Amino acid sequence: MNTIPLQWIIVAGIVVIALLALAAWLFSQKRKQSERLQRRFGPEYGRTVGELGGRTKAESELKAREKRVERLTITPLAPAEAARFSQAWNTLQARFVDNPKGVVVQADQLVRELMLKRGYPMGDFERRAADISVDHPAVVENYRTAQAIAARDERGEADTEELRKAVVHYRVLFDEMLDVREAKQEVPPAKQMAEHA
Repeated sequence: MNTIPLQWIIVAGIVVIALLALAAWLFSQKRKQSERLQRRFGPEYGRTVGELGGRTKAESELKAREKRVERLTITPLAPAEAARFSQAWNTLQARFVDNPKGVVVQADQLVRELMLKRGYPMGDFERRAADISVDHPAVVENYRTAQAIAARDERGEADTEELRKAVVHYRVLFDEMLDVREAKQEVPPAKQMAEHA
C-alpha cells in the first residue's frame, strides 16, 4: 500500500498555509490601497470608477495621477501675486451684470493663469482636471461643472443663471488654488548675533 510520508504532508501543509497567508496579506494591501485612494480622492474616486468601469482601472489611473503630479513643482503664491490674482477676480466679477458671457471666459482664463503660476501644466482640460484632483479633490467637480456650462454657452445653450453658476464654480476652484506662501520671518543680522552671544 502506498502511503504518503508524514514529512510530505507536513511540507504540503506548510506550503498551503504560506500561500493562504500570502493571499491574505496581498488582499489586505490591496484593500488598504483602495481605502487610501478613496480617502485622498473622495468623490473623484467614485467618479473615476464609474467612468473607467471598475476599481482596478480607476485605481491605476488615480495612482498614475499621483505619480505625474509628484513630478510637478507646485508652489504657493507670494502674497503680492495672490493679491494681484484676488484683485483680478474682483474686477471680473464686478463686470458680470454687464457681460456674463465675457466674464465666464475671463474666469476660465484667470483660473488657467493661476494654475500655470502655481506650476500646473496647461494640457487639455481632462489632464488639468486630473492633475487638480490629486491635491484638490473636493473642488475638481466645480471645475468640471464650470467647463460644462462654458461649453454649453459656446453652443448658445446656457442662460444667464447658468453663467452665474459657472462663475460661482470657477470661484470655488480659484479660492482653493489661491494658496499663499507664508512670508519668512527674517531676523536682522545684528539681532542674530545678539541672540547667539
